[in-house]
Formats: sequence, structure tokens, C-alpha cells
Amino acid sequence: MSCVKSISKNRKKEILRTQRIQMRKHLNADALFKTMRNGFDNITDHRSGKTEIVLKDALMSGFAVFSLKDPSLLAFDQRRQCCAHNLQTIYGIGSIPCDSSMRNILDGVNPNDLRPIFKDIFAKLQRGKALEKFSYMDGCYLLSLDGTGYFSSPVLYSPSCMEKVSKKTGEVTSYYLQMLGASIVHPDRKEVIPLCPEPIKKQDGETKNDCERNAAKRFLSDLRREHPHLPLIVIEDGLSSNAPHIKDLQQHDLHFILGAKEGDHAFLFDYVNKAAVDGKTTDLIVPDEKDPAIDHCFSFLNNVPLNKSNPDVVVNFIEYWQVNIKTGKTLHFCWVTDFIVTENNMFKIMRGGRARWKIENETFNTLKNQGYNFGHNYGLGKKNLSIIFVMLMMLAFLVDQAQQICCSLFGAVWKKLHSKRALWENIRSLFQCYRIDSMETLYRSLYRGGYEQELPPLDVESP
Repeated sequence: MSCVKSISKNRKKEILRTQRIQMRKHLNADALFKTMRNGFDNITDHRSGKTEIVLKDALMSGFAVFSLKDPSLLAFDQRRQCCAHNLQTIYGIGSIPCDSSMRNILDGVNPNDLRPIFKDIFAKLQRGKALEKFSYMDGCYLLSLDGTGYFSSPVLYSPSCMEKVSKKTGEVTSYYLQMLGASIVHPDRKEVIPLCPEPIKKQDGETKNDCERNAAKRFLSDLRREHPHLPLIVIEDGLSSNAPHIKDLQQHDLHFILGAKEGDHAFLFDYVNKAAVDGKTTDLIVPDEKDPAIDHCFSFLNNVPLNKSNPDVVVNFIEYWQVNIKTGKTLHFCWVTDFIVTENNMFKIMRGGRARWKIENETFNTLKNQGYNFGHNYGLGKKNLSIIFVMLMMLAFLVDQAQQICCSLFGAVWKKLHSKRALWENIRSLFQCYRIDSMETLYRSLYRGGYEQELPPLDVESP
């Protein structure tokens, strides 16, 4: 008897400890899911006539696929049949479509109709002062841009697929789709804040392939329309340091730190090398504060013409080497920027330029390797299905990142389970077995354990 009382007291202590973990009012999963539903409800249904499943429910179901990290629509369809209660209470889905119905409905959705939802969640992060954690230089935020592929097949295709053609035979060898991803990053933070991606696909009425350059033009235009006053520093790889793109950035009042390679910028590097010979560059070696074996070597020159064809495009050039004296290993980078480079800001510019990799590591690789199944073909459709699924996946990723930044309960559960994969697996497990009224209930149950004593099984009606 004393043992039972002891267990009961310990249980009460666990519950009380969990209750002390407070939730942000507008930046927790349940509040963000509500924002999603409201945003989806504002989208005009492309279908005519009476429909059995409203568009909001189809979109929310697609979002739930990626929120729950289901590996396929078939897996979600099985969940639909046994977990309808939880899909309704947690995600607010009235009528849950089967996999084929979901594909048919989402195929006709205009991708641009999903853009406002990204902005709505971003606005909540802004109002909640979460964005302040990402402020980097001169009050600006680092925005990393890069293109990536998410579909390729020698057989499967849709009208929006681009084509790789054999130079020898002129025949199509594969079909593919890409997107231009964008995330606000910070060198000292693992989290990122993804913005709405831009599809790289065969545009309506076009016979030629789309390209990253055109996608970037569309992205920058939409970015400034939606966030006209957001102070940003665009960081990109060496392919972006060309005159037309730099002019686009300047037109949209965007700072930049862009990679530069000697093979692509012969005129620029010849100009800088000649200036170095004449003693006009500033060259500095700074020992690392933490590791005496590492030296940071800088060479920079301001007001340099980008190339011979565009003498009016003037940039500031910075070259950097990280030298390990013990191992002899050297890392070497070059960038062009619109910031006047000085001894005081050269480290900031260098670290900002190197943070470009976070679009690869903390965005694309996370989507590919941490349960989001980026690259899995959930369906091509005949119109927009593939990119709609990608955008819903990015929305799920954005919600998860918002929780990681702002929700202490989410962080506590993640820490207890040690990995994101374990977190997703446990969420799906509870979702599959118990009746749950909210994500907060689910997280608190995971954090304190003993949920089999508190949560009713799915096959039992709640009182």
C-alpha cells in the first residue's frame, strides 16, 4: 500500500513539473496549426459545384502528412482509417480525403495561394520577437538562397517537368523538378526560418526549361512585395556573383555576400592581384582566440569592378584563408559584397559568407534525412501537385522550426528523447494508439511518460 502511495506522489510531482513548462500563446503547435487552417480557409476553391471534401480539409490533410512525417500517402491513408479522431481534434480536419482524392484536389491548387501562409507564420515569429535572435550585422538578417532538385526520373513526368536531352541523339533522357529554397540563418544557431520556396519548373506556355536565375528574379520580386522593409543580407554561392543578379539585389534594396571563384571572374581576380602587387590590398593575419594552431588570414580590397563588361557594377572583394599550422590544412574562400570591408567587420563578413552552407545542412539535408522525406515522390499530378506537396512540406518544416525556436515544451520533449527521429516516432505512436485533443496534451504526455494511465485508447469513446 505504501508503495502505491509513493508512486502516486511521484506521479503528481511529474505532472506538476510538466505543468510548469509554459507555452507561448501564438507560437506553439496548436496555435500555428490554427493559423494554417485559417490561411487555407482563405484560398478560393478551384473546383466548381458542390464538393464532398472542402479545399481546407484537403490542404490540412496534406500538411498533416508532413507534420506527422508519414513516409507515403498510403501510410497516411491507413492513419486516416484508424486515427480520424486525432486528425480532427489536432489538425481540425473535418472530412479526411483518401490518398487518391487528396492528389486530385491538390493538383489544381495554385502554388501562389500558399504564399500568404508562410507570411502569416513569419509575422507571428516577428511579433513574438523570435526574429531578434537571428539579427546578424548592421541590424540585418542573413538570407541563404540555393537551388535543389527534388524529383528526377527517366520515365515519370508531368507537363511542368523540365527535360534533360542527349546531345548525341536529341532524345529526352530524364525528367526533373527543382526549387529555389530560402532560409534566414545565423552562424551561431542550428535553427533556420524557411521562407516560401520558388518552383523551378517548366512555366505555363513555355517550351524551354526554367532556370535558377529566372527563379531568383521571381523570388526577389515576391520577397520584397511581401516583406518590403525587412533588412536582409543575401548569401549565395559562386554562381550568383554575376552582374545581372547583383543588379537585381540592388534594385530590391538587398545587401549581399556572394561567393566568387577565380575561374568565373578572371578580370576581377587579375584586378585584385595587380592591386596586391602594388600594395593596395589590406592583408592581415589574426591568431584564433581559442585554438593557437589556427590562423585567420584576410586580404581585401574595396571598390572593385566586377568584370570588364560591367564596369558600373562595383563590389568589395574579400579573400580568406583558415590555416591550421599543426595539420597544414587550409580552407580558402572568396566573396564579393556591397559592404565596405574593414578590419572591424571582416570577421562578420567572413562568417556570414560561410553561413551559406546552412541552406544545405540545416534545410535541405534536414528535409532529406530527418523524417520529412524530401525527394520522395508523393505524386506528380498533371498540374501543380508535386510543388504543392513540397510547399506543404516546407510549411511543416517552418512550424517545427518555430517550435524549436520558441516552444520550451517541444524542446524539453526533444531533449528527453535525444533525437528528432525518436521524437517523430513517439508522436506517431501516441497518435496511433490514444485519443488526444491537442499537440500540447501529446507533448506533455511524452515528457512525463505514463500516458497509458492518462490517455484513453483510440477505440474507447471519451466521456
